[in-house]
Amino acid sequence: MKRSSVVSRGIMAGTAVAAVVALAAGCTPDASGPGADPTKGPAGTASSGAAATPSASASATSDDKPSSSPAGSATPSSATPSASATTGKPAPKALLGDGDENAQVRELQARLRQLDFFDRAPTGFYGSLTAASVRKFQARRGLPETGSVDETTWRTLLSVTHEPTADELRPSTTNKLDAPDPRCLTGRVMCISKETRTLAWMIDGKVVSSFDVRFGSENTPTREGLFHVEWKAREWTSTIYHTPMPYAMFFSRGQAVHYSRDFAARGYAGASHGCVNVRDKVKLAALFDQVKVGDKVVVYW
Repeated sequence: MKRSSVVSRGIMAGTAVAAVVALAAGCTPDASGPGADPTKGPAGTASSGAAATPSASASATSDDKPSSSPAGSATPSSATPSASATTGKPAPKALLGDGDENAQVRELQARLRQLDFFDRAPTGFYGSLTAASVRKFQARRGLPETGSVDETTWRTLLSVTHEPTADELRPSTTNKLDAPDPRCLTGRVMCISKETRTLAWMIDGKVVSSFDVRFGSENTPTREGLFHVEWKAREWTSTIYHTPMPYAMFFSRGQAVHYSRDFAARGYAGASHGCVNVRDKVKLAALFDQVKVGDKVVVYW
């Protein structure tokens, strides 16, 4: 069952008329929890979805080891075939297995992730998590559950997946993207899922870029629905909480998509006052230049 909306309302300020002042932007991170910026506004209730995507094990066989291999086609590992305990015949030669670290492992993980067998961003390192994912795939396809990748497993995987995109190989989001809301499949839209805490910038149904995002607290929820970008501000300071809101794209009475230094520093330990916080400032700057006033914004569970 999906959880209830964990969001908040912000109010933006204008300089022209009193009505605009009443809608003044003010969705900034709550200063809840240790390490909060003293310049932030009053403390709020942290998002109930506070736990970030689980990290991989730190053990030598985990998949959390960073990949240092260059991008491109990888050379399969030269694992020696082992004898089968039941048939006495040599087992198929493993192309990829435990301890390997290269671009082909990253591609393997990205393809497994397309099928929901690998639940995190590809690392390029073949550890226990990848082996478990491979076994699940092999079981689903009626293949020997070895946990390593032989030629049959690899060819089967290729036949049921597409070539990973650059964003699938090295995604900017820690959280996996949600299936897009139907309203996101046409036109230019920031498609924002509360379920997976992600923002996908989509054009005509295709994901162009994606981001981890954070929402408001229970007392000041981020509104859900179909909106449009009303106005943009490359530099903006909340007139209520007096904190910066760079690359703000306002879509609903003061609620905006914007960069949050608190989110970048503390992750899901805090919450906004209603805005959609983004922690990747460089990538958000690029999105800011692409988004136009009038583009759609869809916030959904």
